[in-house]
Amino acid sequence: MMSDRQREFRQKYQAQISPWYNGYVHISVMYAVGLAVIGWCLAHLQFATWEWLLVVPVFVLSNGFEWWIHKFVMHRLVDRFALRAIYDRHTRQHHQYFTHQEMTVNSAREFRIVFFPWRALVTFMALGAPFALLLGWLINPAAAYILMVTIVGQYLIYETFHYSCHVPENRWLRHLPCVNTIRRHHAAHHHHGLMMERNMNLTFPIADWFMGTSDLNRGLLGHLFNGYSERWIKPELRPAQKRASAEVERSTPTAED
Repeated sequence: MMSDRQREFRQKYQAQISPWYNGYVHISVMYAVGLAVIGWCLAHLQFATWEWLLVVPVFVLSNGFEWWIHKFVMHRLVDRFALRAIYDRHTRQHHQYFTHQEMTVNSAREFRIVFFPWRALVTFMALGAPFALLLGWLINPAAAYILMVTIVGQYLIYETFHYSCHVPENRWLRHLPCVNTIRRHHAAHHHHGLMMERNMNLTFPIADWFMGTSDLNRGLLGHLFNGYSERWIKPELRPAQKRASAEVERSTPTAED
């Protein structure tokens, strides 16, 4: 169910996409670069044993960073060129293009509003490189390579999970653990009454659980494997969800209109 406002925004957005844009090229380059970096790091990784334990703290820190940048950059206007552009693209475009009532794309050209531009992956690798060099100096090269593998891998997981939230449901998505959880988790985030404060994770809702920004009242394992269940939605959030749904319904034409 799509409102007139959402339909009009989609039409205007799609009209502004370059005719040279190809969604399949976009994601092919992104995954090719990411997997190539992971492969290069693994090819140079030698004699790693306990260094693999670094995956755990790096994964947790990445999950927290994912939560932080979503909450305080994508949903908070910071009037600096790059940060303002991120806010505009996410809050003013992505959240107009997708609402909790209509979350899916219909064509590969719409990948432009789902996936980050190519420079995002390069930026995250550049941010991680100094820490990798520091680990390589303090510990050993294996630690540096494992750090970069985890950072790039987490980024690719982010993009994959987010894409999974914006494609039509099928049997595989509905029953795949963690993916079905994030589909419901992210759809709830797209409620206009909740999007500024709730459900900021796009991979595993660990930071949302820890920081109390989830819309669920469950423990960590419950959050990770919640699936589509709405049984544990916090009672105090239900009115905001109902108001957001009512606003969409009022702006959606009926068959008689």
